[in-house]
Amino acid sequence: MSHIKVLWVDDEIDLLKPHIMFLEKRNYHVTKAQSGTEAIEEIKNNLFDIVFLDENMPGLTGLETLSEIKEINASLPVVMITKSEEEYIMEEAIGSKIADYLIKPVNPNQILLSLKKNLDHSRLISEKTTSNYQQEFRKIAMDLSMVNSFEQWTEMYQKLVYWELELENIEDNGMFEILESQKTEANNQFCKFIDKNYPKCFDNTIDPPTMSHTLFRDKVAPHLKKGTPTLLVVVDNLRYDQWKAFEPIVANSYKKQSEDMYFGILPTATQYARNAIFSGLMPSDMEKLHPDLWLNDTDEGGKNMYEDKFLAAQLKRLDLQLDWSYHKISSLKQGKRLAESFKSHKNEDLTVVVYNFVDILSHSKTEMEVIKELASTDKSYRSLTQSWFKNSPLMDIIQQASQLGFKLMITTDHGTINVKNPSKVIGDKNTSSNLRYKTGKSLTYQSKDVLEASNPTSIQLPKINMSSSFIFAKSDLFFAYPNNYNHYVGYYRNTYQHGGVSLEEMVIPFVTLTPKQ
Repeated sequence: MSHIKVLWVDDEIDLLKPHIMFLEKRNYHVTKAQSGTEAIEEIKNNLFDIVFLDENMPGLTGLETLSEIKEINASLPVVMITKSEEEYIMEEAIGSKIADYLIKPVNPNQILLSLKKNLDHSRLISEKTTSNYQQEFRKIAMDLSMVNSFEQWTEMYQKLVYWELELENIEDNGMFEILESQKTEANNQFCKFIDKNYPKCFDNTIDPPTMSHTLFRDKVAPHLKKGTPTLLVVVDNLRYDQWKAFEPIVANSYKKQSEDMYFGILPTATQYARNAIFSGLMPSDMEKLHPDLWLNDTDEGGKNMYEDKFLAAQLKRLDLQLDWSYHKISSLKQGKRLAESFKSHKNEDLTVVVYNFVDILSHSKTEMEVIKELASTDKSYRSLTQSWFKNSPLMDIIQQASQLGFKLMITTDHGTINVKNPSKVIGDKNTSSNLRYKTGKSLTYQSKDVLEASNPTSIQLPKINMSSSFIFAKSDLFFAYPNNYNHYVGYYRNTYQHGGVSLEEMVIPFVTLTPKQ
């Protein structure tokens, strides 16, 4: 505090003596300048923490001085002070990235508030956030012991993500570690809940939440109308916290109408969950009704090659006679091509875009050292997702959609979790290779680490042969074979995987937005 240096620029600086004395009593060091020219010389020769700048001065105006200050030091916060309330002056000042804007006459407390807001905000926010989370900590802990429905788990996960995003930028790492332990405990409890209640979603003993196979029917179809264009974007492997990271970017073009959460089916893997979205069917029904389109884990070939055909069959089943198109984007070139031609889809009732980049990024962390470095934590992973989205063809497509009057829906097929702890599993050569789930006929595993489906048909999964079963890894576990165990564990620990049971993988967003026009 004693080292905060303020430059105050005003042609009537002597009249501000009471204000300056007020600040100096609080250990701010104030340097005075009576013109823009004098201020610029001071900034060239001395270091300041903040500048208070009068807009209406003889010689160089405040706005002209501001422009030159920013050329010398773009990061130096400047507070503009003016008698004028003319809109163009405000716009010019804001456009020049001022830190604050005050209207004369200003009182000392206004000045003090501006100083604290611009120079001490990190500490103040940190202290307030820490205090608020400390108060919330006990409530979350109590709620965790009582959560007993899909809806309550949705609310709990949203609350945990909210605090994760609030705490990630504060200075108290201890608080963040406490939250991480609460997230771990939440996932442990969630796995117990899913173990007990997930099969009930398919035997009519409970009213199930919206899930992958009912998402289109429940959340998308009611909004589809002839002559009303809708853009449905399915970002593969998009977690709720990642959506919250780039939501502000989308908000430049769209207003959020609703934000719902739904539950991804098990396994939380693309071949199951995304096919379920587009077909409106569970995997066992897809196998029965569309044997020409469905491939099991052990079958050769791409597992998500026929999503458009699945969607066509579902639209027919729902009696939705629409003009529609489907686009799967797996590369920058494909994304740019769709962005360039997007206007040609303006008369469609439904335009579906499946975007695979986030999933590719997630898998790349396993294989590429540079991605391991860039996405070493959930925080950096969110940041990387945000940076991609901001500069991606998908953002271009969304901006165009807004201008063309498209309603927008953004969702995903499943999330992902950073796996940390191995669990030994043994299977034969036909066992599936996914690290978060296994299907096969001769599986040996640690029962406490998995959700077991010895009869896959009970949760509407295909039974590849008479004795095949499914197992799903819980929380942050991943499956490792005993052969070359240490190398395997070292290679896959702290990588993003999906297919198993966790809040991050199963509780996922569905957002409806309307264009800002």
